[in-house]
Amino acid sequence: MNKTDVVARDIEHVLHPTTDLAQHQSHGALVIEKGDGIYVSDIDGKTYLEGMAGLWCAGFGFSESELVDAAIEQLRKLPFYHSFGGKAVLPTIDLAEHLKRIVPFDASKVFFTNSGSEANDTQLKLIWHYNNAIGKPQKKKIISRWRGYHGVTIATTCLTGLPAYRNGFDLPVAGILHTECPDVYRGMAVGETESEYASRLVESLEDLIQKEDPETIAAFIAEPVMAGGGVLPPPETYFEKVQIVLEKYDIVCIADEVVCGFGRTGNMFGSETVGMKPDLMTVAKQLSSAYMPIAAVIIPGWMYETLVAESEKRKIFGHGITYGGHPVPAAVALRALQLFEERDMLSHIRAVAPRFQSRLRAFSEHPLVGDARGVGLIGGIELVADKSTKAPFDASLAVGGYCASACLDEGLITRANGDVLLFCPPQIITDDQIDDMFDRLARALDTTEYWLSRRGGATR
Repeated sequence: MNKTDVVARDIEHVLHPTTDLAQHQSHGALVIEKGDGIYVSDIDGKTYLEGMAGLWCAGFGFSESELVDAAIEQLRKLPFYHSFGGKAVLPTIDLAEHLKRIVPFDASKVFFTNSGSEANDTQLKLIWHYNNAIGKPQKKKIISRWRGYHGVTIATTCLTGLPAYRNGFDLPVAGILHTECPDVYRGMAVGETESEYASRLVESLEDLIQKEDPETIAAFIAEPVMAGGGVLPPPETYFEKVQIVLEKYDIVCIADEVVCGFGRTGNMFGSETVGMKPDLMTVAKQLSSAYMPIAAVIIPGWMYETLVAESEKRKIFGHGITYGGHPVPAAVALRALQLFEERDMLSHIRAVAPRFQSRLRAFSEHPLVGDARGVGLIGGIELVADKSTKAPFDASLAVGGYCASACLDEGLITRANGDVLLFCPPQIITDDQIDDMFDRLARALDTTEYWLSRRGGATR
């Protein structure tokens, strides 16, 4: 296979998401051809330790034959059917039943989509539809958080509190609000405890609710641990205090478990790890270990009863997605959840997570690292120009991007959000592989430090 030809064809024909398109025109793509366990290989045969599980999603790595077999078996039996007009397929029924059994709240129904973006978009539609149905048409505003990531459809991009996804797209639309995000490293004041910081964040949330009028606020959506925004675990007592405010003003809590769900934080769901009590939940990514595209919206009985009553009046529930509940992704997702239980993956994650967190946090001693943070098998390392003042690097230096490239040279795939390096390896990772991953990172950090020194030091 001619690498130059493949890269040129990619540049010529493919529009890449979340990519510097101008740079891509000149640099081309890293073309990945195959995977094995926690590793992937490019078309030159170079092997990389996949430190991001793809996009926070390949929990079982890249060569789990049980999931491949589940897809093939279902493809041979029934390669497609839909759920419109009261139709159903067995894998979707089985998967919905399984999900209801394991989520940490009293779930009633499961609605399937293809992606987390579609699922969160559906969450908004359901919330709006529900409040119309109960005679509260003014109760429509949704509160998200700055630096949160909830998708890239028109509605979910408005929820996403990251400017790169909104600028230039005539977004956000009206009715989407943002409150402060919990950033212990940069947000907590000197001398302030995590609990005091949490109280201050929640006071700000309540001020926003009162300013906007509580009768107009429908829901609050949050990731248990903010992922794409820089891996930001909440401070102690944060969600407990958030829940009090939400209950006070009759505001629904939506847990976006797209990244944190299915063991990533050391519990089956991130909500359990951080003390969040969701009314509704979005799941995706590791639901099928990303072997097939699938996501789900999980709703309580009080919402479903209202949907039924409204459908009786209108003679239809007017929402649906052609491939939502597709039998092949559903079969793969069901097998993934079964494997998770059969192999007691939670015990494995809890066994290796201390090693992951210990190695991660040790990087706090590196001259370039201001903060190393995380929970379970998710982590972030924030690079700074001055450790004592937390002063960031000048954005034009793209230090995080340079370090991510140095990681590639070391055979490690990570992701840089600005100057925060993100880590979310496949959950099958072992202690030895964790050491290998962070040894590669250590060499990349040293390379980055040397590069900066050649530029005259850690320029701010």
